[in-house]
Amino acid sequence: MGWWEINADTLARGRFVVSPLDETLACLKMLHAGVAGHPGERAWLDTHRPAHLRRMAADPVTALLVASGLGREWNADFLTPTPVEGQSFADGVARIRAARPEVARADLAVSLGGTLPAALDRDDLPERAAALLEEVWAEAVRPDWDRRRRVLEADVVARTAQVSRGGWATVLDALRPGTRWLGDNRLQINLNPYPPRELSGAELLLVPITPQRHGWVAWEEPERYAMVYPCAGALADDGARHVPAALGALLGPARAGVLTLLGTPMSTSQLVGVTGQGLGSVGRHLRVLLEAGLVERRRAGRSVLYSRTPAGEVLVEAGAGSGTGPD
Repeated sequence: MGWWEINADTLARGRFVVSPLDETLACLKMLHAGVAGHPGERAWLDTHRPAHLRRMAADPVTALLVASGLGREWNADFLTPTPVEGQSFADGVARIRAARPEVARADLAVSLGGTLPAALDRDDLPERAAALLEEVWAEAVRPDWDRRRRVLEADVVARTAQVSRGGWATVLDALRPGTRWLGDNRLQINLNPYPPRELSGAELLLVPITPQRHGWVAWEEPERYAMVYPCAGALADDGARHVPAALGALLGPARAGVLTLLGTPMSTSQLVGVTGQGLGSVGRHLRVLLEAGLVERRRAGRSVLYSRTPAGEVLVEAGAGSGTGPD
């Protein structure tokens, strides 16, 4: 297995980062694999994958680059630069475009685990990769980026609260499949037989993405290491935000949307992040739902979490039986 040695000082400086480039890379991986993690992803794939497949059929060199670089066990390093806090998509993709051709070819050979195909023995691979990511961003990610960003930020809020309640080990132990806190300052990052890495003094970045079947690690030795992980499924699944029409008519669409989301306990900040409603509006909805006995609240560390009561569950289920409508 591969693992990192992370001392207390490195953990204390660890932080979460939202990266539009990593979100786009994860979406490219999903377009390539064609496998959805939930109905919302299936709908997204149905919308965007046909154009992606046509693009790959028209450009077999780039198609081979994607198939070679997004490996089952390892991504080509030049495709996954370690994120920088606050970095825009344009700045991130510029780092891929600036990769040296010989480095790109070597990274692809590693991800393939063998000899580089003759068709990829060329100098324009970084440019091709950057151009493809720019297309995926423009056509399939940026139109929905505001919602995606809210979901990612809500996940960061939830994970940060978890750190305050149970410490970093509880968060790192459940970030993604294959990740496990081993104790003695050791973090298992995957099940592959790679040599351990010692992170003392380095930045540790945790980067959420919405696609649910993807994640990876990246580093720039010795100063920066990142773990890209799927954010909480309940927050990532856009299908969970559909509000029953009858429930919306009874409570109002915005308030019904809050009640629908509370099948999973969430804080006020998470609800603000996921719904896009203002803090005052979410607070008013929660107050009304509390007074009606449809939600309850409990303290978890420094956070207050809201969830549906049995009466709230019955109301949502009854509304769902009457059909659905937009949130």
